[in-house]
Amino acid sequence: MTTDCKKKSGSGFFLFLAATISEALHLRSNRHVSSMVILRQILFTGYEALPLISFLALAIGGLIILQGTNLLSNFGQGIWVHIILVTVVVNELSGILTALVVVARSGTAISTELGNMKVRREIDLIESFGISPIGYLVVSRIIGVVVAMVVLVVYFNVIAVIGGWLFSRIFNHLEFRAFMNDFLSVLQLSHVVSSIVKSTVFGLIISCFSAFHGISVGHASTEVPQRTIKAVVSSIFAIIVSDMVITWLFWVFR
Repeated sequence: MTTDCKKKSGSGFFLFLAATISEALHLRSNRHVSSMVILRQILFTGYEALPLISFLALAIGGLIILQGTNLLSNFGQGIWVHIILVTVVVNELSGILTALVVVARSGTAISTELGNMKVRREIDLIESFGISPIGYLVVSRIIGVVVAMVVLVVYFNVIAVIGGWLFSRIFNHLEFRAFMNDFLSVLQLSHVVSSIVKSTVFGLIISCFSAFHGISVGHASTEVPQRTIKAVVSSIFAIIVSDMVITWLFWVFR
């Protein structure tokens, strides 16, 4: 890609963001934002991803407790395993792993769907009816992805804690009340806020990049997979960078 193409793509993304923000600011009076599209996006991004998220969360929570207990018990520091569970899972892994799942499922789906609509000129047809494609197709999906992302991360954390307790119960015969007392003793409000902020930002990143690359497809079907790949790569890169920035900000202002 030439430098001119990169500049054009970058300026196009900021114009897309400006149009999206403009539509979102008038959300209450915006008749183009579809509640049905939002609901379908929440169901696809959130509800249909629950089995995979449940498996990941149970495995991660259980393995951290199992490995952490075996390692730290040798040094008489078993309580630190709960600090690891909070720091690693609640602060980092829950958001990152959930975001990767959402990118793989919803990000690719949004980019492909909008790209195919562009190729079939369905977006042009929507505009001909006086309906804003940004409001109807983009803002609705952004809201759906962000809501689903936040709920999935909270769900991931809950299931990871349950998985940690199950492994503690099986291998260390630890009661649920004792496990939760140790866990809650190290959990702080900043951990919860950080997790919610990250999940919201990740949801915005995934939906915005996916929608932009999908709606930027020309009228050639060969562009659809190319744009989908770009959406995935740019989303993952932006998620990692934003995660480091948010973590640093919470560390500085804690």
